[in-house]
Amino acid sequence: MTASARTPIVAGNWKMNLDHAAGIALAAAVAGRRSEAAGVDLVLCPPAVYIVPVAGAVAEAGGDVAIGGQNASDKEQGAFTGEIAPPMLVDVGCCYVILGHSERRTLFGETDASVNAKAKAALAAGLLPIVCVGETLEEREAGRTEAVVTEQVNGSLAGLDAAALEKTVVAYEPVWAIGTGKVATPEQAQEVHALVRGLLAGLASAETAAKVRIQYGGSVKPDNAAHLAACPDIDGALVGGASLKADDFLAIAKAFAARSA
Repeated sequence: MTASARTPIVAGNWKMNLDHAAGIALAAAVAGRRSEAAGVDLVLCPPAVYIVPVAGAVAEAGGDVAIGGQNASDKEQGAFTGEIAPPMLVDVGCCYVILGHSERRTLFGETDASVNAKAKAALAAGLLPIVCVGETLEEREAGRTEAVVTEQVNGSLAGLDAAALEKTVVAYEPVWAIGTGKVATPEQAQEVHALVRGLLAGLASAETAAKVRIQYGGSVKPDNAAHLAACPDIDGALVGGASLKADDFLAIAKAFAARSA
């Protein structure tokens, strides 16, 4: 399967931003202009408390835009105060969930093992996980990018069979590029994306690896999206700050739509 055969996926990670009214307005704007990014899967990942109104705004605008959670527990239910179970996300209209984002790993101590457990729970509930991997600046400067990403991919996706891997999106997010304004060059990003695809082939098969979509994340903006979209193994973007403005988010999605046209 070639890059053109994989449907690009552009997801907006709103993180802990916006309020009720702003979230609804943004979702309505994206959904209302959904046709501008035909051929690309669009996903909005608002804070959990706004999932229901955001999903409602998308539905009212008639846009084919999926909703995702920013995190989930590996437990289905129980006495886990403050956690959100994967079936709960499904119940309020989510199709996707972001797992293992570097902020979760660095600020909240998530490990490859915990991300792996969450991915399995998400898949069991019918969610499509977006599993994040990526190295810090210190690790890149020490020449450890390949080792770090390899460990994260193999650990976070351990035990997933071919069918599960094909439902999983992998997001390569170099930690040093998240929210810093820095962005990996297309050559740097493509190199790691190719590495990830090779690792997926090792976990399953080359045929399976060719079907998995691998996003790039890390200060993705309208002015660099087209260069990233031109890379054969970059199948979309996990967008942070730029996803908080409909114009910017849709411009990024349009860059990937152009590739799939």
